[in-house]
Amino acid sequence: MVRVNQAGEYGAARIYAGQLAVMGGRGRVAGEIAHMAAQEQRHLEAFNALMVERGVRPTVFAPIWHVAGYALGAATALIGPKAAMAATVAVETVIDAHYGEQADALADGADPTLAAMVDDFRADEVAHRETAAAHSGENGFPIMQAAIRAGCRVAIGVAKRL
Repeated sequence: MVRVNQAGEYGAARIYAGQLAVMGGRGRVAGEIAHMAAQEQRHLEAFNALMVERGVRPTVFAPIWHVAGYALGAATALIGPKAAMAATVAVETVIDAHYGEQADALADGADPTLAAMVDDFRADEVAHRETAAAHSGENGFPIMQAAIRAGCRVAIGVAKRL
């Protein structure tokens, strides 16, 4: 779980970095993205520390997440602020479900540290989705969102194994 979550938070940080590189600090949407990026960075740092503490290796696909996340962020921002936010809706929909599955698996109390992190970060991800939906419409860019959701599911599956 730690490796998968660290990989996902790394990918999210890279998506927001790509979006902000294109959008700059201009406008309300860029401000919202900068706020979400800061929260993702907090999540990433927490999982980075937990990986070191527990001796968990990162996914071998981290270099791909580095490029792919940034490219996704930049591409969606180039389309426009609504597309950038639609990408966040897609990503956070998958992550909410993913963290929900983890919360259920951790409900037995065997790992209270990880359970607390998952619950805390899941709340942030849900807030990101709601903020993004308010800017893009829940169903904005449906084909793009479907592709992003599928890509997120593949990335989760890969990070679980490699």
